[in-house]
Amino acid sequence: MTIEVFTAHRSLLVGVAYRILGSAADAEDVVQEAWLRWADVDATSVADPKAYLVRVTTNLAIDRLRRLRARRQAYVGPWLPEPVVAAPDAADPAERADSLELALLVVLETLSPLERAVFVLREAFGFSHAEIAEFLGRGEPAVRQLARRARDHVRERRPRFDVDRRERRTITERFVAACEKGDVEALTALLTADVRLVGDGGGKARAPLRELAGAVPVARFLLAIASPGGRRRFLASIGAPPGVEMDLEIADVNGGPAIVARLDGRPVTVVSLVVTAGLVGTVYLIANPEKMSRLGVSDASASA
Repeated sequence: MTIEVFTAHRSLLVGVAYRILGSAADAEDVVQEAWLRWADVDATSVADPKAYLVRVTTNLAIDRLRRLRARRQAYVGPWLPEPVVAAPDAADPAERADSLELALLVVLETLSPLERAVFVLREAFGFSHAEIAEFLGRGEPAVRQLARRARDHVRERRPRFDVDRRERRTITERFVAACEKGDVEALTALLTADVRLVGDGGGKARAPLRELAGAVPVARFLLAIASPGGRRRFLASIGAPPGVEMDLEIADVNGGPAIVARLDGRPVTVVSLVVTAGLVGTVYLIANPEKMSRLGVSDASASA
């Protein structure tokens, strides 16, 4: 029953690891390592397999995050989480989708690894303080303090989504239409005056190396890469063959509507909008090709 027990909890383990790490690739590696440890254990001696597997996965993810933090400091430009189309734990309750939002994952990057793990286990998966204390090998009072500190930190910095998903999608559609038409006035009208654009190209794709601020600079940059002329320049810059097209579509990414740019059916860029009071306050642009693997290919490309 060793394989069956692990398989039954695998989506949970991937979900925990992804939220702690912000990287689907690293989460899969962590869960694979958890499997190797589970395979070496006499499963009949484990009273609560789920608790055991969550404990192992959580601690492996914390250790990996500590190592990743050092690498991310040397990252070219801003670092953003790896986007995913389907939730790693898609079988879990829908309310957990909120804990997948890119905007939240960005805030979680500012927590310590322990605070992040406690926040994820408590707020996203509903584990008790006593259970988390057991997972981490710490006292319950210490875990409660970590949870309170993390929750307060996130509450202060997390963007407030005061519109529902349907309205966010409508605004995203208007955003795409303005970009495709090259309509700077229509695009600017959708942005707050102090809008920010954070780009992640990892030094391997076109994205600003520093955060852009202000409606006009952000709109100009977006039109430079999203308008027909901008797309042609982009295709030429990467040596794409004649006839290859780049299309924009709106897809569910990390539990919310986002724009996915596809080159001949393959994802090359994700743009996620943070909408408050009916306007876009933050634009997250992810273009690092190493972060596109969890977005899949379009039907047309997949059938080619």
